[in-house]
Formats: sequence, C-alpha cells, structure tokens
Amino acid sequence: MDHQNCPVKLTASIIGGKWKPSLLFHLEGRTRRFCELQRLIPGLTKKMLTQHLRELEHDGIVHRKVYAEVPPRVEYSLTRHGESLKPILKLMSAWGNRHRARYGMPAVHTHKPETPANPVETVVQETLTSPLPRLVATSQEGRDSKVLL
Repeated sequence: MDHQNCPVKLTASIIGGKWKPSLLFHLEGRTRRFCELQRLIPGLTKKMLTQHLRELEHDGIVHRKVYAEVPPRVEYSLTRHGESLKPILKLMSAWGNRHRARYGMPAVHTHKPETPANPVETVVQETLTSPLPRLVATSQEGRDSKVLL
C-alpha cells in the first residue's frame, strides 16, 4: 500500500493534532456549547477552537446546531459518524494510561482543588481527611493487645 492511501494516515489527519482529540473526548456522548468547550480545554484559543470545530464539521464528525435566539446559542455534538470513533478514542485513552504508567509519568489534573479561605477551615479539612490513629489497649502484663479502632 502506498503512502497516499494509508487509512491510518487518513484517520490521523482527520482526528489528529494538538486539540482535536481533546475536543472529541469532551464531545463524546454529550452536547456542548462553544464557551463550555473553551473552558474545558485550557490553552485552546477561540480562533483554534473555531477552526477545529469547522474542520470536524466539514469531515462529518461534529454536528453544529444554531438556535434562533438572541443572544445566539450554538451547540456541538458528535454525529453518528463521529460516534463511530468511540472505540478508537477508548483505545487511545487506554494506551495513553498504560504509557503513562510504564514510564512513570504523573497524571495531569486539570482542576485545582479548592483551597479554604481561612486557616481554621484548613485544620478542619486536614483533620477530616487524615487517617485516624489506631488505639491499642494493652493488658497489664504487656503481652496481649487489642485494636480498638
């Protein structure tokens, strides 16, 4: 098979790149609005989001629905053809997790944990989330002990 007709290359040209896999991941099984997608993918500019959504729409992967409202509301979802990518995306996700584990790469967390505003809340949170100490009762001879908690 020549380089021009490679189906893997064709697939990668349609769903590959820096942002398209993330877009497809966030659209899987859900309808999302433009601003929601922009919030979910930090670093993705409005221009690039627009460009990638248009390309995916052109390729029949994403459906764009415009509502006749003021202000205009636009929603994006996967088409039936786009939904057919689910097995590929799941395999890519599983492979990425195995690769991360194999090479000891830390998981990337997109959401920052909420930090309490005052020190009392910090102490209460640490107390609630820290493991409880084990209380041990020992007989007078020191031979027998029982875990109470």
